[in-house]
Amino acid sequence: MGDQAGREAAAVGGIFGQEAMEAAHQALERMMADIAGPVLGQDAVAAQSGLVREVSRLMAGQSDLKPEAGDKRFTDPMWKDNPLFQAWMQGYLLWSKSVDALAGAMGMDELAIKRNRFFANLVTDALSPTNTMLGNPAAMKKFVETGGKSTLDGLQNFLKDLVDNGGMPAQVDKSAFAVGRNLAMTKGAVVFRNDMFELIQYTPVTEEVYETPVLFVPSMINKYYVLDLAPGRSMFEYALAQGLQVFTISWKNPSAAESDWGIDNYLEQILNACAAVREITGSPQVHLAAVCAAGMLTSSVAGFLATRGDNQVRSSTTIVTGLDNAVEDTKLSIFTAPDMVDMVAGISQAQGVLDGRNLSSAFTWMRPNDLVWNYWVNNYLMGNPPPAFDILYWNSDATRMPAKTHREFLDQGLVNAFTKPGAVKVFGTPIDMAEVKCDTFVMGGLTDHICPWKNSYSGARLYGGKTEFVLVGSGHVQSMVNPPGNPKSSYYVNSGLPESADEWLKTATKKQGSYWEHWAPWIIARSGAKRPARAAGSALFPPIAEAPGQYVMEP
Repeated sequence: MGDQAGREAAAVGGIFGQEAMEAAHQALERMMADIAGPVLGQDAVAAQSGLVREVSRLMAGQSDLKPEAGDKRFTDPMWKDNPLFQAWMQGYLLWSKSVDALAGAMGMDELAIKRNRFFANLVTDALSPTNTMLGNPAAMKKFVETGGKSTLDGLQNFLKDLVDNGGMPAQVDKSAFAVGRNLAMTKGAVVFRNDMFELIQYTPVTEEVYETPVLFVPSMINKYYVLDLAPGRSMFEYALAQGLQVFTISWKNPSAAESDWGIDNYLEQILNACAAVREITGSPQVHLAAVCAAGMLTSSVAGFLATRGDNQVRSSTTIVTGLDNAVEDTKLSIFTAPDMVDMVAGISQAQGVLDGRNLSSAFTWMRPNDLVWNYWVNNYLMGNPPPAFDILYWNSDATRMPAKTHREFLDQGLVNAFTKPGAVKVFGTPIDMAEVKCDTFVMGGLTDHICPWKNSYSGARLYGGKTEFVLVGSGHVQSMVNPPGNPKSSYYVNSGLPESADEWLKTATKKQGSYWEHWAPWIIARSGAKRPARAAGSALFPPIAEAPGQYVMEP
């Protein structure tokens, strides 16, 4: 999860779960009341006039309305070939476009307009004809083909989700996966454990390894094994095959009893992990590689070490992280007004933690057609089981965030702290990203809706050393799980780092394949000489358990 998106999701996660549609209905009612009032502007009047003209065209059978590119709801041929279905589709598209236009024409401030449009679109998406049996040709066909069994199966799925999934349509068949059985399978050993994390050292697969080890730091918002998803889809497995020494932190999932864990506590544990890795390997330096919100943590660590002239970090890699959140908004930014942030921080303070399931729900409702109604149709109308997909299982394996960490993330996000020298403090010491002189590798995702790539790019320009920015041609999670061999995978590289992200992309070179194949040579070039591989652990840090360890198993 990108750092800004993580803060935004945290700001709405506690109140955004199943209350989303109710809030959407209320917002739409307020919007329509305003439309009926005396404050309509010229834009609203124009929108109404356009609506009248398009209704006339629709009634005359002359409408050319069609779904936007990428809208998968109306792909069945019936919507094009049957005049009644075509008119139904066009009427729905006209209505939803008109509601959106009227919401955008309201005479209010920009933030309120964005909120109105967001909630209005939640309602219009929910009321799509494709979400009903009679309005879904594929579902009707299956009903006939199965003699009604598909509807009975759908009802069973619905009742199961009421009990097991909070009334939301399940995105994944959880019975198909288990950590240690077919997920997080790379061999290794836990070589350190304390109250906050386990340190896992992975077994080398080459006779020789490069001197400088890589310590992966996962986000504390999700479990670490997105980087060790499954054989053939594991970044750890790939890095080991290149001769790299690989370690990872596995964070403990906090409960209300750990509500007082703050950002400094996490930073202290990263430094502890670095010390253990250096002692085990005998290397004076370590590479840090962070995912999503953990990129804020590792950047803070690098900034703190810079204030002390400590060069133990040889390089820093951040994956789908954006230290600068002011370049491009996400939909979640509409919920980060100071009053709402204070309210939600109060909720997590009262509970002791922010539940990761609420964070997941917040992101789900950012893309309702893909992440809610798609599964509604599949599970209930079609009567199919939810898909068995490892990434979706990982996404559902939610964790919690301590209330203090939640509050501190929100405070940093409100002032866009990393862009302001001295605004971020580590153990009370102000830091400046421009003082981070180690080499950095920053990766963004072209279609990332959680951490927009332009935020990642702008954040890359904050560091004071040599920075390599790579743009992967996919979304947030797909950018993390990016194994070689997928013919659809691609990424962009550019030797320059101009001020404008658009200029960077315009002059970048597109390459086919996985960015892992670009990252590995980059980090190997900074990893020193090869030496014989050794067994896990050391006298000070002996192996205490096999990977994937204890903490990743805890709910």
